[in-house]
Amino acid sequence: MQLLEFEKPAADLERELDKLRTKSASQNCDMSAEISSMEAKLAETRAEIYKNLSPWQRVQIARHTNRPFMLDYVSLAFTDFSELHGDRHIGDDASMPGGFARIGGRRVVVIGHQKGRDTKENLKRNFGSAHPEGYRKALRLMKIAEKFGLPIITMIDTPGAFPGIGAEERNIAEAIAFNLREMMLLKVPVIAVVLGEGGSGGALGIGVADRVIMMENAYYSVISPEGCAAILWKHRKHAPEAAEAMKLVAPDLMELGLIDDVIDEPTGGAHHDHQATADAFRDVVLAHIERLSALPTEQLLNERYAKFRNFGAWQGK
Repeated sequence: MQLLEFEKPAADLERELDKLRTKSASQNCDMSAEISSMEAKLAETRAEIYKNLSPWQRVQIARHTNRPFMLDYVSLAFTDFSELHGDRHIGDDASMPGGFARIGGRRVVVIGHQKGRDTKENLKRNFGSAHPEGYRKALRLMKIAEKFGLPIITMIDTPGAFPGIGAEERNIAEAIAFNLREMMLLKVPVIAVVLGEGGSGGALGIGVADRVIMMENAYYSVISPEGCAAILWKHRKHAPEAAEAMKLVAPDLMELGLIDDVIDEPTGGAHHDHQATADAFRDVVLAHIERLSALPTEQLLNERYAKFRNFGAWQGK
């Protein structure tokens, strides 16, 4: 598993614990006291590390290759997933899968960015950076959800929309802008969850929702910390400072009123326990679906409009 720099003290203790357990088993000797002491020390070290994470450290966790991706949540938190393909203009986009599913017995349409864990899958998924046809497919599925009165769940996990020449030729800016307008008008509940990276317009293209929720160690920003550092400090090495200044992680965005809820992750991050993370995801999403589904359509639309209209309104002390 990928080991982050700040996780090394816990990893060292974990190796020592494994040695003790191996020694106890191989030599058939009672080392329960030593093992218990080491387990307590490991738990304490992990708790200390993860309760004091800096924004840059959270960004690193958000990018962890073992973190659950969109289709992991689909398999662990949803049932009866039936994927739909194609935007009916150009083709399909494997970086933006979506389709019908059930969550907690409720029928929904689920859409999201999908990354890959190895080179082959990353090439297929385009590293989670969707093309214009991905956003057009997403909107097509949202319109189907609206037609059948189904809640929409989008899962955001992208460094940004694909910036290649082909994407520009097929008008990716228009595809995203069109989604922003049309999502504001959807007559069914929309819930967006930032799973890991929430980068720029690529994230916002499926992020206009009644409830915007973030995983505890995700980030959501107009630009990456490295991009910001390259502009303001003229060097990517200042990314940790940029992450601190940008207020891009869940606790900061919750305090600023830009997101509606935060889903707690297991100690150490979602990559340590996919099932526990998916269970927490399901519980929070279902609670919001229940509340939103009880609202009359006109109230749902008015509250969605007011939510985004209030962004950027600031009054100094």
